[in-house]
Amino acid sequence: MRDISKIRNVAIIAHIDHGKTTLLDSVFKAAKLFRDNARVEERIMDNNALERERGITIRAKHCSVEWNDYLINIIDTPGHADFSGEVERIISMVDSALLLVDANEGPMPQTRYVLMRALKAGLKPIVVVNKVDRPNAAINEALNATFDLFLELGATEEQADFPVLYGSGLHGWFVRNLEDEPRGMDPLFETIIDFVPPPKGDLDKPFLMQATSITWNDYIGRVGCGRIVQGKIKKGDIIVRTSTAWTDKDKNQWDIINQERAKVTHLWLTKGFKLTEVEEASAGDVVWIAGPEDISIGDTLSFEENSQEPLSPLEIEEPTVSMFFLVNNGPFAGKEGRAVTLRQIKERLLQEARVNVALRVEDIGRPDGLKVSGRGELHLAILIEEMRREGMELCVSRPEVITKRDENGNLLEPMEQLIVDVPEEYQGVVIEKVSRRKGEFTSAHNLGTGLMRLEFNIPTRGLIGYRTEFLTDTRGLGIMSSRFIGYDLWRGEISGRNRGSMVSMDSGEATSYQLENLQQRGVLFISPMDKVYEGMVIGEHSRGNDLPCNPTKKKHVTNHRSSTKESTVVLDVPRKLTLDAALEWIAEDELVEVTPLSVRVRKSILNHEARKKAAKKAKNQESAA
Repeated sequence: MRDISKIRNVAIIAHIDHGKTTLLDSVFKAAKLFRDNARVEERIMDNNALERERGITIRAKHCSVEWNDYLINIIDTPGHADFSGEVERIISMVDSALLLVDANEGPMPQTRYVLMRALKAGLKPIVVVNKVDRPNAAINEALNATFDLFLELGATEEQADFPVLYGSGLHGWFVRNLEDEPRGMDPLFETIIDFVPPPKGDLDKPFLMQATSITWNDYIGRVGCGRIVQGKIKKGDIIVRTSTAWTDKDKNQWDIINQERAKVTHLWLTKGFKLTEVEEASAGDVVWIAGPEDISIGDTLSFEENSQEPLSPLEIEEPTVSMFFLVNNGPFAGKEGRAVTLRQIKERLLQEARVNVALRVEDIGRPDGLKVSGRGELHLAILIEEMRREGMELCVSRPEVITKRDENGNLLEPMEQLIVDVPEEYQGVVIEKVSRRKGEFTSAHNLGTGLMRLEFNIPTRGLIGYRTEFLTDTRGLGIMSSRFIGYDLWRGEISGRNRGSMVSMDSGEATSYQLENLQQRGVLFISPMDKVYEGMVIGEHSRGNDLPCNPTKKKHVTNHRSSTKESTVVLDVPRKLTLDAALEWIAEDELVEVTPLSVRVRKSILNHEARKKAAKKAKNQESAA
């Protein structure tokens, strides 16, 4: 059993792409977790295929390294705002945090959020200025902006007196002073040992811990992870799982809603980045426990029933965006994947909600689907992508923001701080477009490299569907990031997509003859020989109204015209919609049909005449109201 004074628990927190996972690669090499001749992939902690494809961390991950007889438990957290729920629950497991700041970009929206959570939890972060060897690195400016951010967020004197490291996680070196000669990762390890306090915990008190992560094992069932607050635990011990729920957060009141006695069947500790089964664990250890069948995030695990007060529930901020997950009832259902029933969709979503703390699943009585709420479009898009890779087919609706009312009955909506870095020549069009979406311009800063940093407060509604338009307006050179900052008064109507859809009126295979005619009316999403069905959206109309069309129409063959004439047809390259782009693009009366092989856009009501009747009925009801 390791001496608790030789344990350090620390999280790595930062804005997206500031180098958290790359830093861990260098930590592993310096701690000699691999043989010298071993082939090691980059960003080894991003072990999920989606994480590697997108270059982002989606799930918080645990690892540990040993250095000079010390055990350092490290948790890699996501940097994207949509996955901030992962950060919130992890903070309770650690005693400090490495706050990574890009020397070029300085503090960004998610830097503010993760730092706020760390300071609120009473942690004293270590600031790591990363990428100092990059051209245009503004080291002093980044550090000064970080210090200002500490003060702005209400840091105590002790928290604001933070140690600073400078270096490059990619090249594996850090120093305490810029004048020092780089000597690898030792200064980072030394700073963690010197400034991160050892875990608090009395080995003689009864066992107590809180589950902050949940995973699933096909053979064992649910496995909970957390830091042991006090005492010891052994395989075979009988423990009590206590579930709690908030009754009044403001008054710090909660109730016990369920208790379960269970036997500890398995115990694991993290060695390197792999789990190793052990017989015993003690206070300060980050441990994985199997036994309680219904263990959930936030549950308290202890020895004797009612022997001590359960730990308070985890404080997780509420979702801001929702959409409907629906059964695929289109003509192609079951042809490209596994057609699933509502019951199967519900089981999969509830399984996800048990481990994804920022996700909410509601059954509101629809016979064909469920309402699913999350932190943003990307949060929900990742879930949809995971489901399609499991072979499932489903349809999803357009993302909508979650509104609420204040005590005076005023309608409130979620607001975001938006920060964009754009070349100077594009700042005008960005300000104009964001203003149209009810964005309020707050500041501008010349970064000195031909780039302008613009800051806005904008409704979350205004960001839905804007990312693609932003990249087009800035020729792909702009960078945008945002974070949720709270609820504010409803900003009024925001004009949505100003172009209509080209909607197929027939089923069959698209012909190049007809697509050549249709491409003059807009931008196509399909190619010749693609199968289409009635109600499927096959392109974007150049005007604001929907265009019914028949992409399957063939050229009539006569003695004057040859069917081989089609070989001279010249078609533009179609715009193939990705899942993310489709979710941004669709209108309120449309759905995204997702299968393992395809992403399609379709009308909610497939039949043309039925759509006309439904639109007329809705218009009459609106007039009557």
